[in-house]
Amino acid sequence: MSAPTAIATGELVLSAWSAVSPFGVGREPFREGLRSGRSGIAALDAEAFPGPYTTAGLVPDFSAAKYLGRKGTRLMDRLTALAVTAVGGLVEQCRDDLSAAPERAGLVLGTGWASVQSIMDTTRDSVNGEKPYHVDPAKFPNTVMNKAAGQSAIWHTIKGPNTTISGDWLTGLLALSYATRLYRGGHCDLVLCGAVEEYSTQRAWLDWHSGEAGGDGSAALGEGGAFVLLESAESARRSGRGPLVRLAGTGFRSCQDGAGVRDTLETCVRGTLRRAGVSPEQVRLIAPADLPGPAGVAEDEALTAVFGADNASCRRIHCRAQLGDTTAAATVFQLAAALAEVERGAVHDTGEYALVTGIGRDGMVGCALLGGCGDPA
Repeated sequence: MSAPTAIATGELVLSAWSAVSPFGVGREPFREGLRSGRSGIAALDAEAFPGPYTTAGLVPDFSAAKYLGRKGTRLMDRLTALAVTAVGGLVEQCRDDLSAAPERAGLVLGTGWASVQSIMDTTRDSVNGEKPYHVDPAKFPNTVMNKAAGQSAIWHTIKGPNTTISGDWLTGLLALSYATRLYRGGHCDLVLCGAVEEYSTQRAWLDWHSGEAGGDGSAALGEGGAFVLLESAESARRSGRGPLVRLAGTGFRSCQDGAGVRDTLETCVRGTLRRAGVSPEQVRLIAPADLPGPAGVAEDEALTAVFGADNASCRRIHCRAQLGDTTAAATVFQLAAALAEVERGAVHDTGEYALVTGIGRDGMVGCALLGGCGDPA
């Protein structure tokens, strides 16, 4: 890690984003898929993905060789390939800055359990091999949680801080919060921040036995990832990217059980608004988690309590039903969906805001508040 400079102050912005989703590879397929309302969930190839589910939100026709080339990808697992591809989409938008000072660019990558498929395959080989300790050493790096982050940094020559975050459905928001602290601490000038999740037979079985999904469309498993570029407003303007939104703040709270989620999320959202000096009337766009069951009801009630039931000026956007349960990538996909709407003019000026909310299985909740960068109305 590069030595920190002075603590960085000033306005932080999100200036670029990328996505690899069940709609395809790239921002445009993601934007088009959300706008059309079509589902990215489709029937699974039972031979390629045997398991308990018949449908899932897979990145269509995805392989490491197709998107990254054959060189250096023979042993790359699906999660790492998705991460390297998604990070690459963002690198293309800031390549000059990375080339000029790669040691001043950080990468914060969120994941669930890393590659569950790789972990379980290696564990099985250690038991079923010719001897218990005979496993393929070349594949072992795929079993560690920071493999995707490390490989992405090596592939794209990102030499600054490299961090892996894991936090269930809240992973994307936690990664964004960590990236902010990394920048504020003076450790880097740019932070590429996001999260990825893979679909695999082993992940499907784990989810099936946990009882968290039902393969019914809204609860079908999904995969992919999205990344955003965090930097100062001055840096974004100097590089010609121009800020998309200001990062007005993030907030997190927790409760002991599911019964307290509604009040905890309401408190979290109100506190984040208060710290940013923003009134509920200024929020024009909300990207909720839309979890099924009691958690989803609690989220809806909390948001209604803060913003009202008939607030025509505050629109909600929904992406979970189209993408499936992307677990670690869920809130970063919500963030990408909000940015896609910002590009369409959903948040017009500096007095308008967008909100992304998330709920974890452990009673933790969080949100991110994004401010417009246009001229005041």
